[in-house]
Amino acid sequence: MQAKLGAATGSVRGAGVFRNIRKHRYLLYMFLPCLLYYLLFKYVPMFGIVISFKSYNPFIGIWESDWVGVKYYSMFFENPDFGKLLRNTFLLGFYKLVFGFPAPIVLALLLNELSHMVFKRFVQTVSYLPHFISNVVVASMVVMFLSPSGGIVNDAIAMLGFEPINFLVMPEYFRSVYVMSEIWQHIGWESILYLAALTAIDPVYYEAAEIDGASRWRKLWHITLPGISSTIVVLLILNVGKVIEIGFEKVFLLYNPATYETADILSTFVYRVGLMQGNFSYAAAIDVFTGVISMIFILSTNYLSRKLSQTSLW
Repeated sequence: MQAKLGAATGSVRGAGVFRNIRKHRYLLYMFLPCLLYYLLFKYVPMFGIVISFKSYNPFIGIWESDWVGVKYYSMFFENPDFGKLLRNTFLLGFYKLVFGFPAPIVLALLLNELSHMVFKRFVQTVSYLPHFISNVVVASMVVMFLSPSGGIVNDAIAMLGFEPINFLVMPEYFRSVYVMSEIWQHIGWESILYLAALTAIDPVYYEAAEIDGASRWRKLWHITLPGISSTIVVLLILNVGKVIEIGFEKVFLLYNPATYETADILSTFVYRVGLMQGNFSYAAAIDVFTGVISMIFILSTNYLSRKLSQTSLW
């Protein structure tokens, strides 16, 4: 009897699942390209992790290459530059998180306070545009702006009576240049999610606060920020997971041997080892290490968020 009841319950649940799929099929069709993208370019390539445990030779293939165990992981951990690479990568990601993450929140809050719609749309459009410029163009603009001869920044410094500074060959300035260029390029685009979250706050709360005599700052602190707190937490968790996965392109385009001391990071080292030297197994081992650290970061942040704020990714 219980077996029949269980089978009947399972069939009912199965029918409900198919009914939901049929009901929401158009949404699933829209999601299908995204699913295929992640399957083809994120999950299927994970098979390549195996080459980090082999002495991979592209001419004989993955399976014919000799197993070497954790040889390349040991090589990386024993590399004299291991500490420098890890420190540079973490600090660059950490500074980007500390200064870059709050920037779109501040911009969204400021835009939300604007009552002149034409000016608001203009600011939004101008702030969005840099996101659509390629990193190659952005890096070229940074080089031109910071040029010691004819650059806008150094022209302003010269007008103030100081000597021009060659920012791009001085290691101590690289992190600041990179983080500021990242903020300028992405602040407008990343503020879209916060602006969307702000529209979901019920205006009744603001009306009640005005009746109680609350100032603009009080409304911002007690209504606006709590209203978008869940969005902030979710995006913070995702950004913490990317701390050690700093983008390769812009760093590669901006750094040079003079700034390796602070600019050389894991992804640029992987490029030199993997593509320039052809040591694919060593490069794969470094990438696997980076992925594991990122996973630890995101799992830890998600756990702490769930315990402290009851908001998390899962």
